[in-house]
Amino acid sequence: MKFRQIAATVLISAATAFASVFVYSKFQPRQAGPYQNGSDNIPVNYTSYMPGTENRNITPPTDFSQAAKLAVPGVVHIKTKINPRQVSNNLQRRRSVLEDLFGDDFFGDEFQGGGGGRKYYVPGQMASGSGVLISDDGYIVTNNHVVDDADEITVTLNDYKTYKAKVIGTDPNTDLAVIKVEAKNLPYLLYGNSDDVEIGQWVLAIGYPLNLETTVTAGIVSAKARSIGINKQAKRNAIESFIQTDAAVNQGNSGGALINTAGELIGINSAIASPTGAYAGYSYAIPVNLVKKVVNDIMKYGNVQRAYLGIRYQDPNSIPEEKWKDYGIRRDVNGVVVTDVVASGAAADAGIQKGDVITGINGINTPSIPQMTEQIARYKPGDKISISYIRDDKSRTANAVLKNIDGNTNIVKATVIDALGADLVTLEKGDAAKIGIRGGVYVDNISSGVLKKQTNMKPSFIILKAGDQAVTSVEQLRGILEKQKKVQLEGVYPELNGVYYYNIDLTNSTDF
Repeated sequence: MKFRQIAATVLISAATAFASVFVYSKFQPRQAGPYQNGSDNIPVNYTSYMPGTENRNITPPTDFSQAAKLAVPGVVHIKTKINPRQVSNNLQRRRSVLEDLFGDDFFGDEFQGGGGGRKYYVPGQMASGSGVLISDDGYIVTNNHVVDDADEITVTLNDYKTYKAKVIGTDPNTDLAVIKVEAKNLPYLLYGNSDDVEIGQWVLAIGYPLNLETTVTAGIVSAKARSIGINKQAKRNAIESFIQTDAAVNQGNSGGALINTAGELIGINSAIASPTGAYAGYSYAIPVNLVKKVVNDIMKYGNVQRAYLGIRYQDPNSIPEEKWKDYGIRRDVNGVVVTDVVASGAAADAGIQKGDVITGINGINTPSIPQMTEQIARYKPGDKISISYIRDDKSRTANAVLKNIDGNTNIVKATVIDALGADLVTLEKGDAAKIGIRGGVYVDNISSGVLKKQTNMKPSFIILKAGDQAVTSVEQLRGILEKQKKVQLEGVYPELNGVYYYNIDLTNSTDF
């Protein structure tokens, strides 16, 4: 009896176990995830999920605290003050006619300098920006537009110590300036290498936006060699090859640091793309390799030694396709088309011709105008470079010795013309004849300088006389201004009637 009970129990248990296994195998849900059975014995999975390789090709999240700790002490707050100033207006001179009728005393004391126009005051201004210490003895790099026309500059360090600063030199073409405070043993940033910057890499922007305390924001590099035209609003020969990032930058960040995750300086924040004036997604920094060259020139020579290749150029994409054959260029060529060559320039000496497509400078590819101009801007007159170019579908290389704007390799010293703060061009005889004059000096792109500070002269003004001497060239104007510190400029606007007068005083400008 006992045997039968035991046997029955075993059979029931076995049947129950078998049924449980059967039911479980039918209703068990399939396991989700990368590991799924492809056969009864061998588990298979995608290669990116193989055991031991999970993190080999994945960049881990980056902690920015160490980079910020290294860089923040070297970024300073810059506050500027522009005092109220007296400016001569551009009142047309009708004085001579009225003098004949009423005598010399008709105008009284409010008319200055024999037709200089009525004087009026421009209110004072205060502004705020950022800067980067680049040496322990107080040299600071910032944007030119941060310190432009400032009468007083105050620098506050991250530890709240405050100093008065003086301008060492400026370069409106790159929107850079060097200022200095009298102090020792200051923290400063180390230069990185902007050529090594990669699209997609993490970067930090450090500065004093909206008059706040030190602020650090993070983003990635979204583009390189960007030209947005902002510097060209002030200078005809402006250099733009910005690093574009999505790190938040606002007003007040100008002149501050763009650093990599090692805490190295890779750019100077300069501008934002925004329909409102506030951050809207993109910010722009001047690459540090260009910054280094400009800073070194200012500290060594007092001004930037700009090198010129001696060509006019164009982006191939802006040339109508029907004209490509005339230039001898191909659709698949990435470079800069030479549209004209200056006879006495460096390119002409090297054998570069109209229609050549420049593809590289010193072995570095230059598929766009900003990249080519940035590379040239890193050198000074007298430097030798190699030029890669294409002619007749063949790749070629030429060696060139860069020249200055005067067509030689001499060091260029700052002159009174630089103090005026504008692009001055000797008027061509044909252009002068069209407006009924014998010649003059055309004024364009008025930026920082005497003309902006002391007058309200507008671009397109043509200087006909300086003092009582006729002016037909930039060289003549330079010679006059080197002898006379106070002078009245007389001239015309092609689009307006009448003669206009502006009084300028170079007494307090840099000695030349």
